[in-house]
Amino acid sequence: MSNDIDTIPPDNPVTIETPVTLDEDDRLASDFVESVHDALDAGDVEAVRRLAQPLHAADIADLFELTGRDRRVPLAAALGDLLGADVLAELNDYVREDLIDALPAAQVADLAEQMETDDAVAMIEDLEEDEQQAVLAELDPEDRAAIEDALSYPEESAGRIMQRELIAVPEHMSVGQLIDYLRENHDLTTEFWEVFVVDPQHRPVGTCQLSWILRTPRNIGLSDVMKRNQTLIPVDMDQEEVALRFQKYALISAAVTDNAGRLIGVITADDIVHIIQEEAGEDILRLSGAGEGDINEPISESYKARVRWLIANLGTAMVGSSIIWFFGGAIETMVALAVLMPIVASIGGNAGTQTLAVTVRALATNQLTESNTMRSVGREIRVALLIGATVAVIAGLGAGFVFANWLLAAVIAAAILINILVAGFSGVVIPLILDRLDQDPAVSSSIFVTMITDSMGFLIFLGLAVASGLVG
Repeated sequence: MSNDIDTIPPDNPVTIETPVTLDEDDRLASDFVESVHDALDAGDVEAVRRLAQPLHAADIADLFELTGRDRRVPLAAALGDLLGADVLAELNDYVREDLIDALPAAQVADLAEQMETDDAVAMIEDLEEDEQQAVLAELDPEDRAAIEDALSYPEESAGRIMQRELIAVPEHMSVGQLIDYLRENHDLTTEFWEVFVVDPQHRPVGTCQLSWILRTPRNIGLSDVMKRNQTLIPVDMDQEEVALRFQKYALISAAVTDNAGRLIGVITADDIVHIIQEEAGEDILRLSGAGEGDINEPISESYKARVRWLIANLGTAMVGSSIIWFFGGAIETMVALAVLMPIVASIGGNAGTQTLAVTVRALATNQLTESNTMRSVGREIRVALLIGATVAVIAGLGAGFVFANWLLAAVIAAAILINILVAGFSGVVIPLILDRLDQDPAVSSSIFVTMITDSMGFLIFLGLAVASGLVG
């Protein structure tokens, strides 16, 4: 980290009319963004601050993401204290890294102390080891201990995303005592949805929603109004599984416990919204082999993430090419085979991708488990059979009329039907196998499915053409 964010040398101020800030889709209007950039290029710090002053923290974060990399540090310098902890918490990871690298360790530490612990951890965990230590050294001992504890847990686990700021009280309290406690202790967190009730070992035994506390007479004991059944989150649980629990049980917040069952943190619904969005996008991008697929990602990282999958795809494509080469003589005998051959492979590939997307989503959302695996495989085969029969009839009739050869029509119809069945089977079985092997099915399933549908499509079509006597 450096100390690049200081001040922008004053220049001749420019007169800029304040444009409409948001467009009809509630995004920063392009004219507004251009106005900020014009003021920034002119060195008019006051104009930049005046334009950004009314913006919500999330909109200021959007402004940074819509600003080119070379302008982000000057924009941060112009905004000054408008670039606060709430803005950093909303920033895209890559954009935040660019800004943090330009800030001195003391300023990063000051921003971290203003954040909830989960947001502070998200900011600090992306720093290099030496930069992490420099920032941690500037923190208050209590904040440093909390963040170091969070960093000790695996990435994307409940321990990384949980907040340490919560309200926990003993079971023997009355509602009146709890209200007095909340009012008299000014060091307590100010944002919470429920109060956790714990036993003497600090293990959660129930929860009280704020609405219950406010509507219950003061003399009633917490043990009489608290909800004893609660969903507890183990500290080492993967964040995707945490999100699934929130979705399944419609949770607003949930207690996080350590290996001894003690309450150590809380996860809230606003954290889960980000996780669901992140995990869903991640799975889609992995299916395509596009890496993280972030438009703010450095070009070198995008290149490395994408090129290896295309190289792997090149290798699998050679399998299909080898099959075509093997049947080269048959193709020379009837040119129509070369015309129709890509249709069989393409339709099979698309059918396989459809099944694959459904299966990966079902695995990610825990809809597909060992108890319904065979039923799901059978279902996809039946769907593939119906789709295959429909497409095969259409393709067969089309080929028959175009080429006036009904044996050729029967061959392509049979090849399409069989290849779609193969696609349906492989699209569900391959991700299942990878999942059973503890491999992420979203990462490499598409490569295998595409290879099978392409290769089998060529093999089935050309093999049927030869076996039926269509070509010698």
